[in-house]
Amino acid sequence: MTYTIDKTLDGDFDAVEAQVRAALGAAGFGVLTEINVSATMKAKLDEDMPRYKILGACNPKLAFRAIQHEPKIGAMLPCNVILREVEGGVEVSAVDPVVSMQAVKSDGLAEVATKVRAMLKDVIAAL
Repeated sequence: MTYTIDKTLDGDFDAVEAQVRAALGAAGFGVLTEINVSATMKAKLDEDMPRYKILGACNPKLAFRAIQHEPKIGAMLPCNVILREVEGGVEVSAVDPVVSMQAVKSDGLAEVATKVRAMLKDVIAAL
């Protein structure tokens, strides 16, 4: 079972990141967090790796609904979207919220996760 929604794009990392941010914004997601993994690994471990960034994306209305169904679900938010430099381009991967929320037994939460999955699939497809 796959736990991400993926697409590899040709192009410059920064240009792809801008495209991802724009597509997320158009779908009602904001980027709450950003982790530059490759820069952190260089700074903390003096290890080089291909560019790798995690964007913590959130749709406030749906996050609010999820928290109403399961108050502790914030431990699993936001929805991470990664950009990773690979041979031939930049791979963009979004978490599949339906898969990641399977451990939580809540019909209301499952409904929200299904909606978020569809929205993230549309974001990735639009890239």
